[in-house]
Amino acid sequence: MTTVLISGASVAGPALAYWLQRYGYRPTVVERAPAPRPGGYAVDFRGASMTVLERMGILSAVEERATRMGAMTYVKETGKVTAKTSPEAFSGELEILRGDLVDILYELTAGTTEYLFDDSIAALTQDESGVDVVFDSGTTRRFDLVIGADGLHSNVRRLAFGAESSYLHDLGYYASVCTVENHLGLDHTGQILNVPGKTVGTYSARDNTEAKALFYFASEPLTYDRRDAAAQKAIVEEQFAGLGWEVPRLLDGLRSAPDFYFDSISQIKLDSYSRGRVALVGDAGYCASPLSGMGTSLAIVGAYVLAGELHAAGGDHVRAFAAYDVRMKGFVEACQQQAVDGARWFIPASRWFMKVRNLTYRLMPYLPWRNVIREMSLKVGNAIELTAYEGLHRRHVVPRP
Repeated sequence: MTTVLISGASVAGPALAYWLQRYGYRPTVVERAPAPRPGGYAVDFRGASMTVLERMGILSAVEERATRMGAMTYVKETGKVTAKTSPEAFSGELEILRGDLVDILYELTAGTTEYLFDDSIAALTQDESGVDVVFDSGTTRRFDLVIGADGLHSNVRRLAFGAESSYLHDLGYYASVCTVENHLGLDHTGQILNVPGKTVGTYSARDNTEAKALFYFASEPLTYDRRDAAAQKAIVEEQFAGLGWEVPRLLDGLRSAPDFYFDSISQIKLDSYSRGRVALVGDAGYCASPLSGMGTSLAIVGAYVLAGELHAAGGDHVRAFAAYDVRMKGFVEACQQQAVDGARWFIPASRWFMKVRNLTYRLMPYLPWRNVIREMSLKVGNAIELTAYEGLHRRHVVPRP
């Protein structure tokens, strides 16, 4: 029975574990955090990823915990409304908080997958028949395959592919998201303020019982400690100091937020998503950035394709990884391009373009192409043809050791 070590217990890792155990593999997931990570912003599903959710049997569970967000409103620093978007512009076909999705995937796989929390991979050594893994805890184990599902700053990618700088492409922006009070009383909606090079806003979450605050800004590359949340919060405060509207209150919420995310808006570009017996899935292999609105769809679809190709190849990882590359390339390119195209709309560089964009949103409901945003998003979301892999409907449940 083929053993597979997956690094990362967010979205791509548990999704891959589900498909692997379904095809008769024995997956183990290692996660640096002591438990599944809560929090995070809303994530979207479009196109092919909806089909994968259905085939996993969790579409209804995701729909039950959907955010059901409506239109987003753009405002000036005075609070005056300048434009309103369609719901699809931000929420896709289906939207859920990242933490809720993590819970669903963990519950789906906990009974058939070995989870190693509060640990990480320290070293990898490959040979013709397997991979020897040394964990931070000091444990040494051997696996047939190792998969990195550990995000933009993937540890597995660093160990097997080399320095991050060789594959990370900075788009010139930074983003921060945290949970705050819904002090505006938002009802399944949100408000956004733009000034040139900066976007700040808030939207309701968990049936309006709380809200998420988001901060995006254009910047040259910054030097900071990725594990120092206080220093990162200081960067955000400095960038948005002095702005009007609700910004001071959102910054107050950021200081005491129970969760906090900050990172560059970057993409990962690789010629191949594998090196020998090690492969990458999700952001670790082809991060499109939050500006794409497709990161979670890529993770879910990538996990489906990777496991499916291993199954179709009868466990021959060389054939499977090569097929995985071919099937994912076009989809990855389309998702990454959407991020590049969308950046100028979400974080306008000039007041002139802000006015053009706002006018476009105001006129959109009356134009013949009023559904263009939805159609373009679906085109990207369906930029891959899903294979009905042999044995798809035969469950092979492997009990957790």
